[in-house]
Amino acid sequence: MSDHVYRLSEIVGSSTSGVDDAVRTAIRRASQTVRNIEWFEVQEIRGQVSDGEVAHVQVTLRIGFRVEE
Repeated sequence: MSDHVYRLSEIVGSSTSGVDDAVRTAIRRASQTVRNIEWFEVQEIRGQVSDGEVAHVQVTLRIGFRVEE
């Protein structure tokens, strides 16, 4: 394993489809502007209820990306 330095950032993804889609949406969008994303960690899941049904899901993630030399 090489010696790497990582930086952490917190992002929030949302979806009407579920947790998996919210995570994938957040990572996809973040990777458009952040290079070298190598891992993520789910910090929090919350949602909106409308008429007794889950209407929206938000997932807070910490992403780790490698600092370039």
